Amino acid sequence: MTPTSPGNLGNDGGKRARAIHRVALVAIATNSALIIGQICIGLFAHAFSLVADAAHTLSDLITDLMVLVAGRRGADPADIDHPYGHGRIETASSLLLGGVLIAVGFGFLWASGVRLQNMDAQTAAVLHPVALVMAAVTLAAKEILFRFTLTASRRLSAPLLEANAWHARSDAASSLVVAIGIGGSLAGYPFLEPLAAAVVGFLILSMGLRLGWQAVRELIDTGLPPEELASLRQSIAATPGVVGLHDMRTRRMADRVLCDTHIQVDPRITVSEGHYIAERVSLAICKSHPKVSEVLVHVDTERDESPPSPNIEQLPDREMVRADIEALLGGDGPAIQRLLVHYLGCRIEVEV
Repeated sequence: MTPTSPGNLGNDGGKRARAIHRVALVAIATNSALIIGQICIGLFAHAFSLVADAAHTLSDLITDLMVLVAGRRGADPADIDHPYGHGRIETASSLLLGGVLIAVGFGFLWASGVRLQNMDAQTAAVLHPVALVMAAVTLAAKEILFRFTLTASRRLSAPLLEANAWHARSDAASSLVVAIGIGGSLAGYPFLEPLAAAVVGFLILSMGLRLGWQAVRELIDTGLPPEELASLRQSIAATPGVVGLHDMRTRRMADRVLCDTHIQVDPRITVSEGHYIAERVSLAICKSHPKVSEVLVHVDTERDESPPSPNIEQLPDREMVRADIEALLGGDGPAIQRLLVHYLGCRIEVEV
């Protein structure tokens, strides 16, 4: 068996971690400024919905800090306790952020239902128009932050950033609800806020479920889709020296893909040639599929069985074969200069 990974993986992983770090810092700075503005303007304008939205922005700030920590830890190299690296830290964080989105979506739906039921009892609050300006500024900042983070997540293949981007979109949605509510209160139409919140809550809930499900699929080692598996098989089969392939398995780890496969080669080639063919297979996969970071190739002389046949224990090993041949040659016979033993299925071929 031969595991292979690209030589520049460590450098690429470090660049990716630094890029995630920069995106998280931009989000932290933006959310911190918005929290201060929402609280100050909200208290000044008697717009307590802005103060509540500041609490929602605070939840965004907390998740930004989670992204910052997970982005750093996820790029740590493999160690004794984590031989495949720390990429699953990103996956676990994505699952947690998906749960936050689900909770936020349910919260919007619940609050919208309560407000719609009590809509007749609501009265328009006396608000200062500057509250509407602050809500609009918050909405614009959150939408820009969402698009910035989502673009970075796709460029870096970082599901963690994508989850955080949609969390920013959920906060933008809450700012939209606040803006509509304040505008509706100023114009005398308070029912617009709960209706908008219900629609936004459903969208956030569905996005949280999707991101959470993706993280769960990765944590339970779900393989690549059939079309990607077919492409991998094509790359392996096209490698010179490969007679056949079987038992190919794949799984994801954050932005990376791990692959292991069994290849069949000519049973009478040397061990070194078999290793050479395995190395060629690994390089072919890594070149044609950049997301594959590690390949484990098992070389077979024929399509092996899983589990191995119990008859394999009945076959003699190399020393037993040598002893039998020396016994046939006799004590005065020629010395064995070279002995090749081929184990093919449940039989042995010997070259002396």
